[in-house]
Amino acid sequence: MSFYDSAPPAFLQTLGALSDILRKAEGYATARKIAPETLLAARLYPDMLPLTRQIQIACDFAVKTCARLTGSEVPSTPDTEKTFDELQQRIAQATDFVKNAAPGKFEGAESRDITFPAGPDKTMTLKGQQYLSHFALPNFYFHATTAYDILRHNGVELGKRDFLGVK
Repeated sequence: MSFYDSAPPAFLQTLGALSDILRKAEGYATARKIAPETLLAARLYPDMLPLTRQIQIACDFAVKTCARLTGSEVPSTPDTEKTFDELQQRIAQATDFVKNAAPGKFEGAESRDITFPAGPDKTMTLKGQQYLSHFALPNFYFHATTAYDILRHNGVELGKRDFLGVK
């Protein structure tokens, strides 16, 4: 299996699932006359980030991981989304970025040094394989799962197949 096969396909599957989950959430809010902002601002616990940030961060991990692994410029995306439509656009942009990551640029990335921010005033450097397996993918899945959990906790009818993106 190529290193490319370890990253973009996983990101694309879950980004697609997040898009479908958000579509269901929007339909749920409309059907039950719930203000969209109520779901978008929902959290699992007061000290956790809201749904909008969970989606933004998941998108960032997909994009920035692919950029770092391919040696491309890491894009900066302001976190301004406040609606379901805007979050769908964010997911679509992340999906396009990941789809356009050239497979050949991943060659050798597993042993390349990847330096990335690890807090406000700190950076870390890991080999590409460690970065992907022990940092990027776990963080990506954490935020995608938390988005799913927030919506499920608020009554949106979702199941494992929704999270996995299986139709």
